[in-house]
Amino acid sequence: MKLFSPERANALICKLEPLVEELLTRRRELAIKLLESDPALHHAKPASRPRLAGMRSALPAPRFAELKHEIGRLIYRIESYGCVVKDIDLGLIDFPSMRGDEPVYLCWKLGEEEVGYWHGMDEGFTTRHLL
Repeated sequence: MKLFSPERANALICKLEPLVEELLTRRRELAIKLLESDPALHHAKPASRPRLAGMRSALPAPRFAELKHEIGRLIYRIESYGCVVKDIDLGLIDFPSMRGDEPVYLCWKLGEEEVGYWHGMDEGFTTRHLL
């Protein structure tokens, strides 16, 4: 496992930011496609529709698999730098680090200029502390 200093983590932000933005976009697209395909959200009776895979069908459209694959690919690319994707919807990334003898995560969220927080390995975003 790679360990990051705040400086080393901050040096990656310029590379990670566009990947995290694309990840959020793909995640949003998938959520929209899933909602559009939910027959419960449409007023027509499901029995009156043909059972072909399409935009408003209960069957998954091929685009779902493609979007899921793109999301997985982006997570892999981000994590290949040694950091961890913690929350796709928030754009939350953690960087393994040490604080004295204690293993911790440095914490960065999309929209923040730099890594400015940390939290314990068994804690999360809501318990983060200023560096």
